[in-house]
Amino acid sequence: MTVFAATMDRIYSNPSMAIAALWISATTSEERPIRVVRRAPDRITEFGVARFVSDTTMVDVRVYDLPDPRPGDLIVIGADSFTVQGEPIRDSERLIWSLDLRPS
Repeated sequence: MTVFAATMDRIYSNPSMAIAALWISATTSEERPIRVVRRAPDRITEFGVARFVSDTTMVDVRVYDLPDPRPGDLIVIGADSFTVQGEPIRDSERLIWSLDLRPS
């Protein structure tokens, strides 16, 4: 195990950094409890000379916990459910998925 992988394990087990969620497959309805780091960055979109700022919801999840996420899968965090939109992206170490979510 690399130092980076060990650090990720500590981050995802820390209740101040990561939260419990439920992943539901869009194709098989398989369910799996996962831990995610939730982010909500603003996204700037340009249209001609105008710029629009929109809220986004993203989560980072370990590849170990969720080996094959797909667009359309559901992520349930507490009472809120989100749909994975777009292709999941892995980090350079291939340990973390970044998932772009939209409210379901």
